[in-house]
Amino acid sequence: MSTIEIGRLLRSSTTGCVIGCRLSDIDVPALGGMVRIPLEDPAHTQVYGLIYDIHVDDDGLVRQLITADQVHPSVILDNRLNRNVPVEISVLFTGYEQNGQICHLLPPRPPLTLDVIYLCSPAELARFTAAGRFGYFRHVLRARDLPVEELLAAHVQQAAAAQSAAGSREWAQQAAAELITLLRDDYPTLMGVLGALADAQMGSIGGQNA
Repeated sequence: MSTIEIGRLLRSSTTGCVIGCRLSDIDVPALGGMVRIPLEDPAHTQVYGLIYDIHVDDDGLVRQLITADQVHPSVILDNRLNRNVPVEISVLFTGYEQNGQICHLLPPRPPLTLDVIYLCSPAELARFTAAGRFGYFRHVLRARDLPVEELLAAHVQQAAAAQSAAGSREWAQQAAAELITLLRDDYPTLMGVLGALADAQMGSIGGQNA
C-alpha cells in the first residue's frame, strides 16, 4: 500500500470529502489523482476517490503582502513553509474495498474527521481501475457541478500510464469506448470529454472509438 500521506479529513459525506493539507505538501496531489482513505473496521475498508479541486485560501498576512511594492523571495518562502496557510483538497468518492474486494459503488459510510488520506500508487490506481467495467465513471458523470471533462481527462491520462506500466495497453481505448457509450445521448458532454482527452494528447484514443 502507498504510504504517501497528503493530509487529513476535514469533512465528508456519502459522495465525497474535503481534505486539509499543508501548503508545503501541495506539490504531491494533482487534479484527477486517486486517493484512498483507510477506515477502522473489521472488513479493512478502503474508500477511494478522485481529486477534483485544490483550493488555496488566503489570510491577513497574504492580503497585506500582495499590496506591497516588492516582496522578498525569503518572505514568500517563509509564508509558504512556516505559516499555516490553509489548503483544501476536494475528493469525489468512486468506490471502496472490503476484505480485498474492490467495488465501484459509493462507500457504505463516509470516513471520519481527521482520518488520514493517502495518494494511490500507480499499482493501486491500476488495480482499482481494472476492477469491474468502469462502473465508477457514473459517479463522475452525474457530478454536473464539477469540471467533469477536465477531471476525466486528467484521470484517464494518469490511469492509462499506470495500466500501461502494469502491462495493460488496451485500457485507455476501453475507457474511451465506455465513455462514448455512456454519453451517446449527451452529445455536448461527449464532445467536451473527447476534446479534453485530445488536449491531454490522447485524442487518437477517442477518435478510434468515436
